Amino acid sequence: MRPPPPILVNATRFRAAHQADWERLERLVGRLERGRVRALSDDDLIALPQLYRATLSSLAVARETSLDRALVAYLEQLSRRAYFQLYGVSVSPWTQLRAFFARGWPGAVRALWRETLVAFLLFAISALLGYVLIRQNPSLYGAIMDPGMAGGRVPGASAAELRGTLYGRTGSGPEAGMLATFATFLFTHNAQVCLMSFALGFAFAVPTVMLLILNGLMLGALFAVFAPVGLGPNLAAWLSIHGTTEIFAILIASAAGMRIGTAVAFPGRQRRIDAAVTSGRLAAAAMGGVVVMLAVAGVLEGIGRQTVQGDGARALIGLVMLLLWLTYFYLPGGPRGQG
Repeated sequence: MRPPPPILVNATRFRAAHQADWERLERLVGRLERGRVRALSDDDLIALPQLYRATLSSLAVARETSLDRALVAYLEQLSRRAYFQLYGVSVSPWTQLRAFFARGWPGAVRALWRETLVAFLLFAISALLGYVLIRQNPSLYGAIMDPGMAGGRVPGASAAELRGTLYGRTGSGPEAGMLATFATFLFTHNAQVCLMSFALGFAFAVPTVMLLILNGLMLGALFAVFAPVGLGPNLAAWLSIHGTTEIFAILIASAAGMRIGTAVAFPGRQRRIDAAVTSGRLAAAAMGGVVVMLAVAGVLEGIGRQTVQGDGARALIGLVMLLLWLTYFYLPGGPRGQG
């Protein structure tokens, strides 16, 4: 048997017959989207589901009879908007934000625990390697350390000079200005590393790993300058105020970049683009929280640098912050993300 001939519909007459209903539905949906539910009359509320079903019927006819694509796209969009207003669950921005911090962000970070562990090991090994290299060959310091971060913190500097970079007077003065410049540069540098580690992850995670190793080398090289004059623990205490939060943020950002990079390199049975999209959603949720961590680190650095001068208090602040982050992300029984 031959298939029945297609139904022919005049596009102009079809629009003329139904456009008034579409426009009315669009006006009502627009009011709902703007939160003006009380502006709808009883007749409007009764007509809403009827107009929605009529629009769905019009969409089905438009698809079946191959009317112009612009009309089909318009009806699809209108039907989707009406569906969410009629049957979707309305969630306030505050509720969404609370859900993100309660479940979304910690769940995403927990799902990246393997990549985070790898990032930590790479960073720690690189820091140890940087320390050993500079202790054995100080001439390599310039090849590892960023000139903007180095300043007077170079091999052979006196204990008094290095101590001045850790303890500055509050208010004005050369020591305070030097310390403020160093701290600001350090925070800006780490924030850039976080963003770049995530953004460059798509390149099979190679740039992400290289950035992680480079920053580990820089940290180890910095300790190799302070440790010989007995200021290694002092440097660790100064860095810990904001460093435990900043370094944790770098590790999470690197883990997010690694997740995307490995998905692109090894997509499995998925297409590469699909694997990247799936991993990207999880990585983006983790990265959204990294911005919060950097903001917290900025506050800690700004307040801690000016008000906390004791090594014990500095180390305690850093340790407490590290324990808070670990508890928030990895407390047993907490929310879990997609692994």
